[in-house]
Parts: sequence; C-alpha cells; structure tokens
Amino acid sequence: MPTLILVRHGRSTANTGGVLAGWTPGVALDERGNAQAAALPGRLAALPIAEVVASPLQRCQETLQPLLDARPELRPHTEERIGECHYGDWSGRKLAELSGEPLMEVVQSHPSAAAFPGGESMRAMQTRAAEAVREWNARVERDHGADAVYLMCSHGDIIKSLVADALGLHLDLFQRISVEPCSITAIRYTRLRPYLVRLGDTGDLASLAPREEPPGDEATVGGGAGAP
Repeated sequence: MPTLILVRHGRSTANTGGVLAGWTPGVALDERGNAQAAALPGRLAALPIAEVVASPLQRCQETLQPLLDARPELRPHTEERIGECHYGDWSGRKLAELSGEPLMEVVQSHPSAAAFPGGESMRAMQTRAAEAVREWNARVERDHGADAVYLMCSHGDIIKSLVADALGLHLDLFQRISVEPCSITAIRYTRLRPYLVRLGDTGDLASLAPREEPPGDEATVGGGAGAP
C-alpha cells in the first residue's frame, strides 16, 4: 500500500494570534508561514509524489501553492474530511480564554469524551480523517501502484489523530504527539500494519531549543505556532 506524506499547514495568523481558528474563513499564512511553504518544494524534491490532497481551508491551500507551482503536472484534490476539527462555539476564540473552560480539561486528558459545543467530537474528527486516508490509500494504489507516495496537507489535531490511529494508540493519548507548522509526518501503509517513518520533521532542530517562556504541560488545541 502507499506511503502517505502528511504536511501540517504553515504557520498562520491564528497560530501567532493565539486563536483557535477551526473553520473560521480568512485565516491565512503569516510571513513565516509563507516562507515555510516556499521551502516545501525543495524539502520534497526527491519524492515522486503521485497525488496531492488538501483540506479546503485557506491556510492549507496556501501552503501547497508553491509545491503546485513547482510541479504543474500535479492536480490538487480537496478533501473535506481532512479539514480542521469543527470546534463549533469555540472557533475564533482566544486559547488563553478557553483554558479556563471545564471542557478544556477533558480535551487535554480524555479527548475521546470531548465534544465541542455547536461542533463535533474529537472521536468523530479522528474517524472521518482515518476513513478518508483509507479510501485514498486504495485509490492511490489502484491508480499508481502499491509503492506510490502521495501527500495530504492538513491540520495539527487531524495529523496527531492519524498518527495515533497508525500506532494503534487510544485517542486519549494523542495529546502526547506534537507536530509543528509545515512539519512532515510520513506513514507507510502495508497490508498488515502501518509504519510511522517520520514524525513532525521540520528539517531543523530549532523547536527543541529552550524558550524564554516554557511551553507548559498542556497540549495546544489546534496544534500551536511552533518554534518562535
């Protein structure tokens, strides 16, 4: 079965603004995010990418544009099921403000029981994304062969949930996974099991350097802004 390259979108204005964007329209890449997207074609130059699939949200579409410009033979596909979690009434609110909500403790410690008011549950988010990947695996294998490589550009919580699915981890453990903006995660699928072969690879180690303000113990819902 194929190898899936998961790219988290580049850093966005919501990431730097500390806002939980969700499906809020008009959330674009910031200056650094555009630079991250511009570097993506070079980072992927050695890979024979058979298909490109993207979340419909603007920040993912912008992240992929330099790659599509560099490889005009690729025709992008939009896949609603790998769009960001539907955070409902939480969408567009500051993360600092949401940290005091009782539901945030559930999101952090027992996400399989978390459902956002006016939105969807994290369990439903993982299910739709995993179903999309399995269907695309079959489609890519049918059209391009079992050794094909294809790419999906998605969001932090979606990618973390797909990594948990590939590793056989309960969703309640997915907050232990971290993926930086414009990082690359690769999962090679086989008939019997998936193999996680890259996780959150940004091509540098800057995000491991000590920060002036420690990141704290809580996972950032939506994925966070990455290294300063």
